[in-house]
Amino acid sequence: MDAYFAAQIVAAERPLLAAGEPLMARAARGLATQIEAELGKKGGPILLVVGAGNNGGDALYAAAELSNWGRLVQVLPVAGRIHQGGLQAALDTGAELLAEPGAPVAELVAAVGEYAPRASVVVDGVLGTGSAGRAALRNPAREVVAVLSQLRSAGQLGLVVAVDLPSGLDCDTGEVPDPAVLPADLTVTFGAYKVGQLVGEGPRLCGRLHLIDIGLGPQLSQLSPTQVG
Repeated sequence: MDAYFAAQIVAAERPLLAAGEPLMARAARGLATQIEAELGKKGGPILLVVGAGNNGGDALYAAAELSNWGRLVQVLPVAGRIHQGGLQAALDTGAELLAEPGAPVAELVAAVGEYAPRASVVVDGVLGTGSAGRAALRNPAREVVAVLSQLRSAGQLGLVVAVDLPSGLDCDTGEVPDPAVLPADLTVTFGAYKVGQLVGEGPRLCGRLHLIDIGLGPQLSQLSPTQVG
C-alpha cells in the first residue's frame, strides 16, 4: 500500500492551499459523511474532543455538517484556543459547547466523564499529521484522553472515530511516545494513507481506515510513496 510521511502531505497541500482550494471543507464533509454512515438510523449525541490545530478545525466543520443534518453534537475543547472559524460554524448550526477553550483540567475531566459514556460516537480531533515527531499529548488533552481510554477499556464508550490518526500516535513512525492515547474503532484519514497508520502501533490504534479524497492526487503523483505491507 502507498503511504506518505507528514512532510510529503504538507508539500502536497501547500500549492493547493495557496490557490485557495477548500481542503478543510472537503475533509470535514468527508468526515461528517462517514460518521453519518456509521450511525445510520441510530440516534444519540456525537461528542467531539477538539484540539488547537487544523485537526480540530476539520472536526469542528464536520460538527457543523452533522448538526445541520439534525444530529445532536457536543464539542469539548481541550486547548486554550481552537479553530475559530470551525467553532463558530459549529455553534451557528446548534452544536453545544461543553466548556470554554482554556477551561481548567478538572472541569474538562468532569465533562468528559459525564458526557462521553452517553455519546453514540466520540470523535478524537486533538492532534493530526502536524504532530509528527512530537506526538505525545500535553495537558489538558492528555488527562482527557486518559479518561476516554479508561472508559473505552471498560466498555463504556460508543464508536471512537479518529480524525486523520489517533492523537498520541506518531504519523511517521507508528510509535507512541506516551501511554496516553485513545485507540480508535475507525480512523478517517485525508488525502493519502500515512506511514505511521500502517506500521508499529498504527494498525492496532487506528482500527478501520477510511480514506477521503481531498484532491491531493496530482501533487502526490510527483512524490515517492513508501510501500507498506
